[in-house]
Amino acid sequence: MSITVEEKEKVIKEFATKQGDTGSPEVQVAILTSRINTLTEHFKTHKKDNHSRRGLLKLVAQRRKLLDYLRGKEEARYQDLIKRLNIRR
Repeated sequence: MSITVEEKEKVIKEFATKQGDTGSPEVQVAILTSRINTLTEHFKTHKKDNHSRRGLLKLVAQRRKLLDYLRGKEEARYQDLIKRLNIRR
């Protein structure tokens, strides 16, 4: 239920701030968003999969923490990232 290597590389390439960037908050949030979207699709067919649902909630909390960090550091980067990922906030 995780994302494929190719999809992860595509996300990293799209959101990286410089060459070889995998640790910036933008990249981390984009990867988490991709995983969250994949799990959300999984739950449309497997409604009773509560073990994976717990993992989803942990991913959402981790993404929220990273977004709060980015918002505190640089509001413009935060707003741009939310707009690019189409996240409600």
